Amino acid sequence: MIKKISDFNLDNKKVLIRCDFNVPIKEGKITDDNRIKESLDTINYALDNGAKVILFSHLGRVKSEEDKEKLSLRVVADKLSFYLNTKVGFISETRGNKVEEAISNMKKRDVVLIENTRFEDLNNKAESKNDEMLGKYWASLGDIFINDAFGTAHRSHASNVGIASNLEDVGVGFLVEKELVNFEKVLTDPDKPISLILGGAKVSDKIGVIENLVHKVDNILIGGGMAYTFLKAKGYEIGNSILEEDYIEFCKEMLVKYPDKIKLPIDNILAKSIDDDLGFYSTIDANKEDMMGVDIGDETVKNFLEILNNSNTILWNGPLGIFEHSSFSKGTKEVLRGIVNEDKTIIVGGGDTAAAVISLGFKDAVTHISTGGGASLELLEGKELPGIKVLDK
Repeated sequence: MIKKISDFNLDNKKVLIRCDFNVPIKEGKITDDNRIKESLDTINYALDNGAKVILFSHLGRVKSEEDKEKLSLRVVADKLSFYLNTKVGFISETRGNKVEEAISNMKKRDVVLIENTRFEDLNNKAESKNDEMLGKYWASLGDIFINDAFGTAHRSHASNVGIASNLEDVGVGFLVEKELVNFEKVLTDPDKPISLILGGAKVSDKIGVIENLVHKVDNILIGGGMAYTFLKAKGYEIGNSILEEDYIEFCKEMLVKYPDKIKLPIDNILAKSIDDDLGFYSTIDANKEDMMGVDIGDETVKNFLEILNNSNTILWNGPLGIFEHSSFSKGTKEVLRGIVNEDKTIIVGGGDTAAAVISLGFKDAVTHISTGGGASLELLEGKELPGIKVLDK
């Protein structure tokens, strides 16, 4: 059984919390602090209950000493101090005397943030390869470990699996609890009919999801770049659209086995390149050899919405067009607009899909937006997440 942070007596305990502060930073400033905000409930709960709070997180990929200069978590400590309305002590090391002294001097309701855990990747990838001694060391700094970083739950790192393996009192924070509750509901006991929307660039990224869910869902609606490998498998001209030739046979097999379940675009928007400002409408059977598909068309939107409006549960992973480009975001936006006002359970996968929903203004109109792209994909594939499994004592 996996415990929750609310199951522990936190008073005067040193509580290690693995957060996901992997936020975008430009010119030393955080450009999107949503992940920081998502961590506040768990941190505030620990502080309100008298804990000494020690925070861990990674930021970016650290491959050289030069990376350390631009990937320090100091800027995150400043932002956390603002949101928590208390001083967050920043420890500019990941281990050693400075870390140990700072923690030994903590009082109840103090909070410190340890430097980017991936700085340890310069030490033979100690963090990313879950170095045994590093996990033991970090675990020795506290009494209780709480994993509230869903975005790394599919990874076996020293700062999640390593710490949890070396402490008896471990559990999840409110963010991870919310993620698990939402996904468990739709994957094990959904309100049917249930439809799955898959987009994004590649079929290869979604094979596991298709194979795991094709027997469980009523419809699979496919858009984005991955739709063109399916369309090629049906014999359509796809021009310069994204194509994964190695997966054409997989697409053919799925279309033969589940012809009534898998739904593909019937029209689309074409462009010479993704940098074009203007797209051209075309039905699928009239696509041009020198152009590429960049969005689904209006008739596809209508077809998709007819299915989705008759669905009680919707899982969505991957945008239906190049949503970052305003000219090619219409399909994703229209489908979102068509479903959010309905009384439905709508679970949105992380990564690009979450970014699309938030940037297009629909954050508060869906049931749940996952904070973990890779982790949500692996849950949809039916896999266990090592960062969660290790908490089941």
